[in-house]
Amino acid sequence: MNIFFHELKAYRKSTIIWSVSLVLIIALFMSFYPAFAKDAEDFQKIMEGYPEAIRNAIGFNLGNFFTILGFYCFPLSFITLCGAIQGMNLGTSIVSKEVREKTADFLLTKPVTRPTVLTAKLMAAFVSLIITNIIYLAVTIILAFQVKSDDFSLKVLIMLSLTMFFIQLIFLALGVMMSVIVPKIKSVLTVSLTTVFAFYFLGFFSSTTGEEAKRYISPFKYFDTAYIIKHESFEASFLVAGAVIIILAIAASYFVYLKKDIHAV
Repeated sequence: MNIFFHELKAYRKSTIIWSVSLVLIIALFMSFYPAFAKDAEDFQKIMEGYPEAIRNAIGFNLGNFFTILGFYCFPLSFITLCGAIQGMNLGTSIVSKEVREKTADFLLTKPVTRPTVLTAKLMAAFVSLIITNIIYLAVTIILAFQVKSDDFSLKVLIMLSLTMFFIQLIFLALGVMMSVIVPKIKSVLTVSLTTVFAFYFLGFFSSTTGEEAKRYISPFKYFDTAYIIKHESFEASFLVAGAVIIILAIAASYFVYLKKDIHAV
């Protein structure tokens, strides 16, 4: 339990920074909504000039863009990108920071098992993400009610916002797996940015082709915002795909970590 609280305290500054950053981003975008809703026809003519593949890639849907939920989907694509970086950053640093700071051998001489250590670190990262999402969701709901021009479904707004949390969990799991497999990660941020942007652009290009199967390549495409708005539900097959990735990545992390040689300073 001491490890959990120690890690949670270590993530405190990072959690605050990410929470404030996401809140500022959504506040900036939502402040634009009244202007978009007021001049909907003019903006629609402008956006019709863009190819449909590009509109789909950036989460722009002409059918519902000028509703509060449809408009929210546009900044959400960038917000999930930021959230994924947070998740990947947390996951990648879980084990690698002990190696980088040369404290791994000291930690493992304590009367705790390796599964206990890894579980405590994972739980601290998980709680950090939960705190970020609670703050973000609360502010988003308040802003949506402040700028709305028509009634909207609060349930759908929450579901759309939760897509960031699900994507964060996937990248958290991938980051943990990478941190235990790679012997020494010199720069966590570099690895996180490279991995997240690689998947983001893979998702971007898969959207331009329109092939459904290619959506499985990138976690960013597991949650179709237009589908969520229309059906008020997630696509089960992609939820399963995301869960499988998380389970396999975490299982692989425990397997490797339990057998990994920890070099003494």
